[in-house]
Amino acid sequence: MATETGTDPIAKIKANQHGFSKGQKLISSFILAHYDKASYMTAHKLGAVAGTSESTVVRFAIELGYDGYPEMQKSLQAYAKNRLTALQRIEISDDRIDKKNILQSVLNHDINQIRATIELADPKEFESAVNQIAEADKVYIFGAMSSNMPAMFLDYYLSLILDNVVFIRAAGVSDTKQRMIRAGNRDVLICISFPRYSKSAAVTARFAKSRGTRIIAITDGNTSPLAPLADNLLLAKSDMASFADSLVAPLSLINALIVAVGMKKRGEIEKVFAELEKIWNQEDVYDRI
Repeated sequence: MATETGTDPIAKIKANQHGFSKGQKLISSFILAHYDKASYMTAHKLGAVAGTSESTVVRFAIELGYDGYPEMQKSLQAYAKNRLTALQRIEISDDRIDKKNILQSVLNHDINQIRATIELADPKEFESAVNQIAEADKVYIFGAMSSNMPAMFLDYYLSLILDNVVFIRAAGVSDTKQRMIRAGNRDVLICISFPRYSKSAAVTARFAKSRGTRIIAITDGNTSPLAPLADNLLLAKSDMASFADSLVAPLSLINALIVAVGMKKRGEIEKVFAELEKIWNQEDVYDRI
């Protein structure tokens, strides 16, 4: 019988080692030494590299309290994703990406991330976040490291729709707090963070929370450091494509957020875009093909 250790698969393995069979001890030793690689292996491959069988791997997962190997694998991946270094990611990608067809392999991977995000979508949570953004006195946006890019995308389009958007650059804790010193309970912080989670995202969210500001967290799951701080939790699947973070699904979610806010503010943005079109034409901004 597995000992209760929460959702940490490594802790579960360590707590139950005394009851493992010889084959299960081989599996546990490999996972403890190479959890980064094990988390992306099939049951068949894990059994082979550990020196045992696929059926032993399946029984091992059940012994730990999982419904089966797929559930244990997801748990291992969740454990590993915020601990993997860039070098470890490169090593893992050697097994996950078809080197003869990198383009198709990565594109199919991103398609699967969007499909998984659709399954995670909570329409009520999404609609609540849209209303909060549309009604806020100020909308602050923050994202650090690779999450800075989707934050910039969100800032660019929301700033065309709303005149109260404040983009916070991840330039240091003191600078971030300085930018939010006037934040209050009529404002919203949209905080974006995906593995590897930046500490500055949680610090920013906690500071905003202390000022009564509503937190809209865009992240990947309930284990994210932003999840317990969020008033509205918008989830999107992210994963790695080698050393690079795959943020296609988060960007798609953010795009939906922009569209929804735009539709709520349609009358206002029609006037804004009419003026912008005049400016763009005068300044010859776009090529006419």
